[in-house]
Amino acid sequence: MGERRCALVRVLVLQAAWAVSGGQVRYSVPEEAKAGTVLGRLAQDLGLEAGEAEARRLRLVAQGRRASVEVSGASGALVLSSRLDREELCGKSAPCALRLEVLVERPLRVFHVELEVTDINDNAPVFPAASRNLSIAESSVLGSRFPLEGASDADIGANAQLTYTLSPSEYFSLDIKKSNERNLVPEIVLTKPLDRERIPVHRLVLTASDGGRPSLTGTMELVISVLDANDNAPQFNQSVYKVQVLESAAVGTLVARVNATDPDLGSNSEITFIATSFIPPSGRDVISVNPKTGEIHLTAALDFEEVSIFDFRIEARDQGTPPLSGHCSVELEVVDVNDNAPEVWVTSLSVPVPEDASLGTVVALLSVSDRDSGANGRVRCWVWPASPFGLEATFAGSYSLVLREALDRERVSEYEVEVRAEDGGAPPLRASRGLRVPVSDVNDNAPAFAQAVYTVLARENNAAGAELARLWARDPDEAGNGRVSYSVWEGGAAAVSASGAAGGGWRPASSYVSVDAESGRVWALQPLDYEELQVLQFEVRAVDAGEPPLCGNATVQLFVLDENDNAPALLPPAGSAAEAGGVAGEAAELGAAAAGAVSGSGTLWAWAAWGAPAGQVVAKIRAVDADSGYNAWLRYELWEPRGKGPFRVGLYSGEVSTARALDEADGPRQRLLIVVRDHGEPARSATATLSVSLVEAAEAALAAGSSSSLSSLSSFSLSRAAAGAELGPGAASAATNVWLVVAICAVSSLFLLAVVLYGASRWAPRAAVLSGPGPTTLVCASEVGSWSYSQRHSRSLCVADGAGKSDLMVFSPNFPPPPPPGPAAKDTQPESSALLDTVSGPSFLHYLPEPPALSEGVHNNDMTAPSSNYCRQLKFSGLNVSCFAPE
Repeated sequence: MGERRCALVRVLVLQAAWAVSGGQVRYSVPEEAKAGTVLGRLAQDLGLEAGEAEARRLRLVAQGRRASVEVSGASGALVLSSRLDREELCGKSAPCALRLEVLVERPLRVFHVELEVTDINDNAPVFPAASRNLSIAESSVLGSRFPLEGASDADIGANAQLTYTLSPSEYFSLDIKKSNERNLVPEIVLTKPLDRERIPVHRLVLTASDGGRPSLTGTMELVISVLDANDNAPQFNQSVYKVQVLESAAVGTLVARVNATDPDLGSNSEITFIATSFIPPSGRDVISVNPKTGEIHLTAALDFEEVSIFDFRIEARDQGTPPLSGHCSVELEVVDVNDNAPEVWVTSLSVPVPEDASLGTVVALLSVSDRDSGANGRVRCWVWPASPFGLEATFAGSYSLVLREALDRERVSEYEVEVRAEDGGAPPLRASRGLRVPVSDVNDNAPAFAQAVYTVLARENNAAGAELARLWARDPDEAGNGRVSYSVWEGGAAAVSASGAAGGGWRPASSYVSVDAESGRVWALQPLDYEELQVLQFEVRAVDAGEPPLCGNATVQLFVLDENDNAPALLPPAGSAAEAGGVAGEAAELGAAAAGAVSGSGTLWAWAAWGAPAGQVVAKIRAVDADSGYNAWLRYELWEPRGKGPFRVGLYSGEVSTARALDEADGPRQRLLIVVRDHGEPARSATATLSVSLVEAAEAALAAGSSSSLSSLSSFSLSRAAAGAELGPGAASAATNVWLVVAICAVSSLFLLAVVLYGASRWAPRAAVLSGPGPTTLVCASEVGSWSYSQRHSRSLCVADGAGKSDLMVFSPNFPPPPPPGPAAKDTQPESSALLDTVSGPSFLHYLPEPPALSEGVHNNDMTAPSSNYCRQLKFSGLNVSCFAPE
């Protein structure tokens, strides 16, 4: 330490001597010297005497940091007042000298003092930072150099000469490179390839040592971050993703999520997912992949029936340069749900179907399918309603609609058939297809009338062309097969006239009536006359227009209703005796009917004996009315003489009898005026004049015998008698024998003629329809009482004892019973005529009111024979007639 101080002093002395000699003083002081250190004897060095420094006021001019040096006033020494730091004063400049100005007064003089501060190794090397971060790409090649900032040392010279060392590393080495003569630049050199995924950060220590003694060091930590290189492609955790999703999944459903990783960093590890290679291509519209998350979503509805499997690839691409990518496959299987109902298609339809089609006829061909699969696509089919059609499977999905039951168009003209299908899903879905199967008509139904027998009532004297009835036949067929035309069938016509078979009762109905071919109206061709025709029976045939045509028949019984269009007609008397009504009387009536009745007023003759008791019949007024029923029911009234005459007339019998015993006061002759009146509306009448001669009893007996003979005369004699030829008693007796012979011949001839006509009628052809018993028709033919009749008009007269009773005629037409009722008519039946009786059967019942009580003295034998005769005539005409009088 002492040596150092001596050396320092010598230096200062030398400098001061040099300075004095050169005009300035130089001093040298090491930095970091302590305060108070005497830098030099400034006053002495300036050549001042001792004590002169103070006297002449030796001082330093203050100049910034120079305040750290001061001049001692007493000794005039330059003293260090504070520590000096060369690096602070001069930095890296060398040498470091402080220029001081020293001022001396008396005289004023300025001296320049230069103080050199010498360096000592008081500063260690310093790096710009304690730590240095370096980023080196892992893709850097071997030998790559990475310059570093070197350390700095505030010292100079040898104290500032630095050397560097690097902490051991297998990847890096240190190399020093001179940038210029003064500076050294340390560099690290890559000696081994970097792998960021293995060692992402390398930490090294760089040490700088100066050349001082002792040497000082400084360190800097090197943090070497290996920059990622895009050397790793993204990797999926699965190479194949298999996903199942229901086809009913809603849009937006998360199907799956793929996952890929990239060990790189930054953008090199940022993965974007992209869906590619869709099979089928339509998958692009159905499936989407989130590019950030890899989530697979549905963007449209799935349809298993269109696409059942979607195959596509997903690419995971990073954001490196160049980008790397990885791939995976996704197999998306669509699971079927029962979302499709079966479909029914009609591939062929053969309609209309004839109603006579055979069983097994194929009506339609159908195709049934279901787009679903498995049980969802298994379909079963059936027909509703089950009859008359059925299904037959031909092959998979194909069916035939066949006929299983016979058809009847008239019962069902059209079928609405529904083919139903149901699949095997849960729940099952159903579908149906409606078929309209019309049935075509064949001519399998004949026209049918509502009644087998129609009873028609028509009043006589109707106008020609009047509508009598309207018939209607139902044919359930259609078009021409159901178009009906009507006609009168001549083979089934029968006319029953008043004259019966003898009068030519079998006449064609077409001479009386006609039928309109389209409407079925029955028209009268001529006025009807009850006295000529009572019953007209004919058949109407209805024929359709089918091929072949079919027909139906109905029988029409036309009954002519009587009108009061005939006045009573007088007949010649049959005699006054009570026995005059026997066979001879009947023969006389037949002759009178054949010859014609006496009409109008005429004079009849009778004889009565003097003294005849009361109640003795002296004559009988006989009259006939061509009408029937009430119109032919006659009553007899005595108009003259009125009052208490000797004679009276039976109200209904027409018998003229004595009202009291006859005496001479009554005169030789009595003239009686008798009115015969029917019961028609209005009533018609005839007047008879009876001249009664009062004679002795013998003459009266002879006159009675003549009258009995006259009752058996032929029609010619009766006509003559009706003409009013008045015979005297003598002439009558003379002609009795002649008339008796004529009457017997006439009766024989009539009997023979009746036998011939009866045989002819038995062999005459009958209508085919008169073949069996049928419904009974009851017709009241007469009133009980005294009915006069004529054989020509077949009047019925039935008289019984006691009180009046009604006679009934029972008609049983020999027609077959009507067919059973068929199906309801397809059209409304035309409204029948007012004269058409539409009762349930071909019958009618017509009653006449019961007549008043018979007058006294009625003889039954005169009234029973005519009724039986009329019944015989009706039976002869072909009608089954029964006549009876109810009790």
